[in-house]
Amino acid sequence: MKSIYLASPFFDDDQIDRVKRVEQALADNKTVGDVFSPRKSQFPELTFGSPEWQSTAYKHDLDHLNDADIVVAVSDFTEDSVDSGTAFEIGYAVAKGKTVVLVHEKAGLVNLMLAQGAKTYVEHAEELTALNFDQLPEQRYVGEVQ
Repeated sequence: MKSIYLASPFFDDDQIDRVKRVEQALADNKTVGDVFSPRKSQFPELTFGSPEWQSTAYKHDLDHLNDADIVVAVSDFTEDSVDSGTAFEIGYAVAKGKTVVLVHEKAGLVNLMLAQGAKTYVEHAEELTALNFDQLPEQRYVGEVQ
């Protein structure tokens, strides 16, 4: 069973709904062990945005990124709206040699670096339930890139 780091924006209702569906799909997958979702680890005892909160969240997330076997990343980027945190997490994972699964449900082009950095590409969160994370298929994005 693989440990997963879930990289995803969660700033509005649409994004929160999407990441919850991804969390559920991963929970329903028998080849997935632990799933770390930063959305569920916000340190409510600290003041959001304070230097202490920033440092704690950053270190905590990086520890989980380093410990994960696989990064599942939700890409709902549009030309004018890129979540820099998710982009950072994807780039960090690729630089560390981690396998990346890209979930891209929204219409639009995929960034070249994300398309080439992800081993497995899916268009619906629910597809994650059936993936064998112990032997992930090479299923890359095919299409125009930006």
